[in-house]
Amino acid sequence: MPTPTPTFSALRPDWLSDPKVWRTEILAGLVVGLALIPEAISFSIIAGVDPAIGLFASFTMAVTISVVGGRRAMISAATGAVALVIAPLNREHGFGYLVAAVVLAGVFQIVLGALGVAKLMRFVPRSVMVGFVNALAILVFMAQVPEMHDVPWAVYPLIVGGLALMVFFPKVTKVVPAPLVSIVVLTTITVAAGIAVPTVGDKGELPSSLPVPGLPDVPFTWATLTTIAPYALAMALVGLMESLMTAKLVDEITDTHSSKTRESVGQGIANIVTGFFGGMGGCAMIGQTMINVRVSGARTRLSTFLAGAFLLVLCVVFGPVVSDIPMAALVAVMVMVCFATFDWHSVAPKTLKRMPAGEIVVMVVTVVCVVATHNLAIGVVVGTITAMVIFAQRVAHFTNVTSVTAPDGASVVHSVTGELFFASSNDLVTQFDYAGDPDRVVIDLSAAHIWDASTVAALDAITTKYEQRGKTVEIIGLNRPSAERYERLSGELSSTD
Repeated sequence: MPTPTPTFSALRPDWLSDPKVWRTEILAGLVVGLALIPEAISFSIIAGVDPAIGLFASFTMAVTISVVGGRRAMISAATGAVALVIAPLNREHGFGYLVAAVVLAGVFQIVLGALGVAKLMRFVPRSVMVGFVNALAILVFMAQVPEMHDVPWAVYPLIVGGLALMVFFPKVTKVVPAPLVSIVVLTTITVAAGIAVPTVGDKGELPSSLPVPGLPDVPFTWATLTTIAPYALAMALVGLMESLMTAKLVDEITDTHSSKTRESVGQGIANIVTGFFGGMGGCAMIGQTMINVRVSGARTRLSTFLAGAFLLVLCVVFGPVVSDIPMAALVAVMVMVCFATFDWHSVAPKTLKRMPAGEIVVMVVTVVCVVATHNLAIGVVVGTITAMVIFAQRVAHFTNVTSVTAPDGASVVHSVTGELFFASSNDLVTQFDYAGDPDRVVIDLSAAHIWDASTVAALDAITTKYEQRGKTVEIIGLNRPSAERYERLSGELSSTD
């Protein structure tokens, strides 16, 4: 029988047939769209470009990634990490080079995604992930501190009121997201009462027209490529790191799986599109993603798409209204996101007492590096390396040698137990009595595994030390992978005159 053609009802997204999901996604997209505006303007200032550039980048990133991304409900837009990377290029060479770097970064991300760079995420330990989340919450909170410093006194009660609304309003109803209610109520109060407080409009002028596609205004020469390539590669790596870590976090929150390879390629496509529209590029936004997923309860691509679409409509069509939103309202939303994002269980005294010291060190190192550098990617890399070093030291101590001498004293069997690699094999050489052992020595590796060339070199050194004393050495018990590695490398790792 021929395969039946899928009907439209089988192909359409689930949210089309569920009004409750439909409503949640739309309202979540509206809240995120509002929250994106001051962030995009701030990151534009960091990058040294016009605020419209950051806003357009947030629009194109969110809309494009909603289609091609691998993680549903995750928000991508202009980010501070990307802004920091490309700011020197814009300052030294101009905006055209910045745009060209964004396009090239997208190409790099597609290539890296196709090469399987996303698979490296499995090497990120849980302690690094916890540190990443906690550092994120701290950074988001620190970003709000300037908005609470040297401001009119009315800002403080507005922030407190906004937080109170977001805490207590969900107890009344969850039909409308509490952050949206908080923004609307605080805006109404400040406008109606004529309270003079910093507003979104104070951050910069909102665009009044749609973005227009075009090619980067740079000479298409080798010199241009060599100028932008280092910045593009750095942007690609930082963007992928933040995006994949955010995707992993959303996976855990929603208890669903996402395609990290598709997300990597999708980030590249989104940056290429953004570059051709004259945007500053970007990656996943963790704070706004938490608003979308954890605070607003969004779960589909619709919320991501609408976050970008609402952002553009709010800026172009409702610019004067959006400009009147008090920054205190958005600060309250982001502070609430901080408290919701921080893993309080990880720092509870009961947890810290049970947690291995190495795990705590890794978490703290990750947090400190991120907060000190304001770069989530650096913190993750340093934290992962720290975890690997601690793991290597821990495993190295598991290697043990037990010796049994034959009754007639003519031979000895040294049984080696543990994982043999660079950290443990160096100590292995010192665990044999080369002068006192009998003439026949057997090294039994049945309970061990050879992982690297360092171990083969160590075994060669042991054999050589015995042979120099006129003794014979036999290595037995190698499992298949270890035997293949030993046979291939033994005698080839040291030069002879």
